[in-house]
Amino acid sequence: MKILFINACMRGKESRTLRICDKFMKKYKSLHPEDIFEEVDITHTDLKPFDAEKAQERIRLTEEGKVDGEMFDLAHQFANADKIIIGAPYWDYSFPSALKIYIEHVSVNTIAYKYTERGLAGLCKARKMLYITTSGGFMGEFAFGADYFRGLCNLYGIPQFDSIKGEALDIITFDTEKLLQKAFAEAEDLAEKW
Repeated sequence: MKILFINACMRGKESRTLRICDKFMKKYKSLHPEDIFEEVDITHTDLKPFDAEKAQERIRLTEEGKVDGEMFDLAHQFANADKIIIGAPYWDYSFPSALKIYIEHVSVNTIAYKYTERGLAGLCKARKMLYITTSGGFMGEFAFGADYFRGLCNLYGIPQFDSIKGEALDIITFDTEKLLQKAFAEAEDLAEKW
């Protein structure tokens, strides 16, 4: 199995989201040592948003069936993963913009999905996607990051979506380490079933 970890934990080793991801992956790896992990560290990529010219070029290439160039490497990697883990902090009700730019690069017609006479059909190999996030306060009804990726699973044809969140981590009357331990336990428990 090929596991793709999309790391959008912008604070690097200081990231609490990354700590939860690490707990999940360590437990998962101990149970599935034969699985292969690949990481896309968005914090160290130089991806640019698609402008009109670049978007038109991509449409032309996909229509011509020329999807083997560098422009499509991330999309192929994403579409060929068996399971996908995304780690991203809760920013402005969703996640860092760098992650959205990455999604623009992998959401390629004829690689991640296609149009059919019945509408959209997902082409991604993955059977599962996991979204891990943390926030300083409570997300409540505004956890749009998880909602966004749940929706993308529908587009990509990924049948199972899971999420783990650690929240209220900056509220001074709360025990941050206790809240993180709860999220770690949830991550390890899910890793056993995932």
